[in-house]
Formats: sequence, structure tokens, C-alpha cells
Amino acid sequence: MAGGKVENTVIAGIACAVPESVRTLEDEQRVFGETEAKRIAKNVGVYRRHVSTETICTSDLCCAAAEKLLDELAWDRNSIDLLVFVSVTPDYIAPATACILQHRLRLGKHCAAFDITHACTGYIYGLWTVAHLLSLGTIQRALLLVGDTVSRLVSPRDRSVAAIFGDAGSATAMEWNNNALPMFFELGTDGSGAQHLLVKAGAFRHPTTASTRLRKEREGGNVRSDEDLYMSGTEIFAFTLREVPSLKQKVLARAGWDIDNVDAVVMHQANLFIIQYLTKTMKIPQDKVIQDLADYGNTSAASIPMALTGKLAEQLKDRAQRLVLLGFGTGLSWGGVAMTCGPLIIPDITEIGPEDIEI
Repeated sequence: MAGGKVENTVIAGIACAVPESVRTLEDEQRVFGETEAKRIAKNVGVYRRHVSTETICTSDLCCAAAEKLLDELAWDRNSIDLLVFVSVTPDYIAPATACILQHRLRLGKHCAAFDITHACTGYIYGLWTVAHLLSLGTIQRALLLVGDTVSRLVSPRDRSVAAIFGDAGSATAMEWNNNALPMFFELGTDGSGAQHLLVKAGAFRHPTTASTRLRKEREGGNVRSDEDLYMSGTEIFAFTLREVPSLKQKVLARAGWDIDNVDAVVMHQANLFIIQYLTKTMKIPQDKVIQDLADYGNTSAASIPMALTGKLAEQLKDRAQRLVLLGFGTGLSWGGVAMTCGPLIIPDITEIGPEDIEI
């Protein structure tokens, strides 16, 4: 596994933004019927989700989060040396969305900017990348912008995914500090399982055609096209049980921590059933496990920062917390970090509509 100890890097603040448009259990009942919609909601733990309109992109959500965070931090925008954008729902095939965001956020031309294509594990990969670059001491401040608008990739008639995913963007402000406590990372990949969670068509391997856009009935009566997100719940569950428990153990061992020394464990908010099963399997006290699925759903790459700002904000604003963050999913990939962070600047979660976007 890749990973290791990263020093001289601290998180200064985290902010999140979601679309103002909300989809509720009642909306799902009109598609799947009352009995089926309630069954899905009970299993996945999602009762309402913020979803984007066609005019709101992931970059808009990340930009709104970053604007609010930078204002509250009172950072000089010219002091930011690096911007990294992590998502599977970028603005364009080219250029990198990070370049667009550098301009929208009015950062200096000296700022390096690039994208990382990742979803469920994206926040961990982003933290690992930015922390390593900051630890070198050649740059001082960085913005990590992570999010997805996966609701725009799913078929509304595919019960395996339609009622799970919400949209969100996040901004994490990080800086070099030679007094920082170390971060301990573990990361891994098994691309042999990539086909179990993917959008098959629409890029260069399988370009868009009239056939790939056509939605038709698939397994279990689900309706989707080849350009909609496909997920094999059985395979993803098996992968999660195979990799995540050992990931948690390796992260703790690398840090020299015991679960009793940890203040909170924040997993990728896949669904309630997986989180509860992992909690039991990994023997983590339930009061240490954070989940915010009910109101936001699975927000893909943004799910961990959303849980941090939605459920741990008061603790993180007030004092240092020992955290274990665990991401897993698309790729198939996994990653974890054990770190101490806080006190942090954490603004309230922002809701934006089409009228709030200025490009």
C-alpha cells in the first residue's frame, strides 16, 4: 500500500456548499411507489438530498465553499500557491477545472492548479497529495476543492442508485507549519473491479452515440443508459468488507493509535447499511462513528468533508480532535488517514441556486 507519514502540514479550515434544490422521500415515492421508496430509504438511510439543476456544476459548489472559507480565514488570495480540484464531474474534458477555479477565485498567476479524477476516495487522495506537496516547504498555502454532482449521472428510474446520491462541494484550506502533528496515510487500488461502479459510455473508450444515450430496462427492472452510473451493490459490498477493516487497522498501526484514543471515525457516506455493518465488523464504538446520510445522501467525493462540517463542526471549531477518515469505492480504491486537527474555521454549510453563480 502507498501511504506513510506526512509532516509540516495543517488544515486551517473546511467549508461545504450544496444546491438549494432538495429531493425528498415523497419525490421518490412518485417514481418507485410508497412501499419500495420507503424500503430503499430505510436500507440506505437517505430521506432527502440536495441535487443540482442543469445549470449548477461541481465547480460552482466548490467555488461557493471556497469563497466563504477564504473570507472567514481572511487569507490573502495571493498567498495561495496551489489549488487541487478532485471530482468525477468536471466542467469540461479540457481544460482542467482547477484552472477555471483559479480564475474565479481570483488567485495569483503563480498558483499551480490541477485536477484529480476520483470519487468516493477522492477526499483522502486529495489530502494525501496536497499534504505531501506542502510538506516539501516550497509552497505555503493550498486549497483542496473536492466534490461531485453525481445526481446528474444517474437514471431517475434506477432504484439501485437514484435515491442515494446527493450533490455537494467542499473547500479545505491547508498550509505549511513546522509545528504540525503528522498525518498518517494508507492508500490502495484494485482496478480489476472497476466495472462494478462506473459510467460506461460518454468518454473516449465508448463515445456517445444514440444507442449509449438510450435508457432501457436492465437487471431487476432498473432503467438506465450506458451513460448513466451503474453500480453492482453486491460487488461493492463485498469489496468494502474485504478492504476497509484492514485499512482501518493499518492506519491506526501507522499512527501508533488505538481506537480508544480516537475522537471520531468518519467513513465515506456510502449508505447506512454499509456504515453500520463496518462499524460492527471493525468493533468501533457507535458514538465515535459519524454519519449524515439522512439529509444529504451519498455525496461521493464530498461525503467526508460534508460529515465533518455537518456533524463535527462544533468540536472541530473548539479544540483539537483525533480523527480517522476512511474512503472507499470507485476504482476500486480505498484510502485512510489518521490525523489530529483543530481548532478549525468551519462556516455553516452554504446553499446555492442558479442565481448565485457568477462565471
